[in-house]
Amino acid sequence: MNYILFDGPVRDNLLPFTFIRPVADIRIGILTIREKWEKYLGNTTTTITEDYLSEKYPMVEMAGNILINASFLPNQKLVDLVVGLQENEAIFQGEEVVAFYVRETQEEVDFSSYKTIDYKDGTLRVAHTWDIFEKNAEALEADFELITAGRTSAPISKSNTLICPERIFAEAGARVEHSILNATEGPIYLGKNSEVWEGNLIRGAFALCERAVVKMGAMIYGATTVGPWSKVCGEISNAVIFGYSSKGHDGYLGNSVLGEWCNIGASSNNSNLKNNYAKVRLWNYATESFEQTGLQFCGLMMGDHSKTAINTMFNTGTVIGVNCNIYDPGFPRNFVPSFSWGGATGFTTYLPKKAFEAAEVMMERRHVPFDEKEARILEHVFELTKRWRNYKV
Repeated sequence: MNYILFDGPVRDNLLPFTFIRPVADIRIGILTIREKWEKYLGNTTTTITEDYLSEKYPMVEMAGNILINASFLPNQKLVDLVVGLQENEAIFQGEEVVAFYVRETQEEVDFSSYKTIDYKDGTLRVAHTWDIFEKNAEALEADFELITAGRTSAPISKSNTLICPERIFAEAGARVEHSILNATEGPIYLGKNSEVWEGNLIRGAFALCERAVVKMGAMIYGATTVGPWSKVCGEISNAVIFGYSSKGHDGYLGNSVLGEWCNIGASSNNSNLKNNYAKVRLWNYATESFEQTGLQFCGLMMGDHSKTAINTMFNTGTVIGVNCNIYDPGFPRNFVPSFSWGGATGFTTYLPKKAFEAAEVMMERRHVPFDEKEARILEHVFELTKRWRNYKV
């Protein structure tokens, strides 16, 4: 069977992270949503997404296809239903379609003619940006069980203090020395060739993905995910870093999400709690307004390729777009549009040519080419986000 992941109606709610990737490629827990589905299905997937992303994330259609709403995370019960779908059958959770069968020649889908399967069991869904960190503990626990089932951890150096060691798993090549790892409150996963340097304090749930590094003297609280090839230090609590990003110095990051290719300058901090303990409002691209999250703790949402200078400060519930450069002292506003350059005293446009030069250098350091395909995506995002740079919000 051919499986296709589609963005669904929540894509715009997940901006800025879906500006340069489909919903399926959001990381939550240990794996991306796509990686979760592929591991459960034992099959590769392709994608239905925005036209400007389709060159990098193409769709492959066959005679029979099962389309899956990528905002829903898989579990075994849901996967069993998806695998068993037949022609003219669809799975719904409430009013939302989860998956359905479609033929290659089928131009339109009329669900009124489908047999509906109601999925009433619980499953995680990523419908808002804050879901990525707020639901990370549950997603990380599920991924840990999925990845480590029937396997034995690589040896962990006796120089470390391990609390609840049966919930700590190291892949081949993972290295950790003279640190305290406490998995009492959640599992700890150390990916292939990852490194935890000396003198770190880590509480689960925690995932350090392939070739990621925790530098010396970090304090990390669950549920936190450090994506592949990322580097972190300082104090981190309940944050998700997609990958290839760096928060390599002292400073606080909490209840936050960073995309790929971000860099947080030394001694930068974000607030995750308002002084009056009120629920946090966050910029929503879909409604072009600040909306209630219902959360008391909510920090920084930073899009891909964005960076800060040293000593940068962010207010509670700040959204930073793609390819921003924040460097002025003081707190920038709570919503910074993509391709903005500046800070508390104001912003100018960060022109693509200059932004691409920085991206090329940073990506080269991780042996990833900045190619024309990537440039075309970011150029489209530059045009797409122009209107937000032209008015105050």
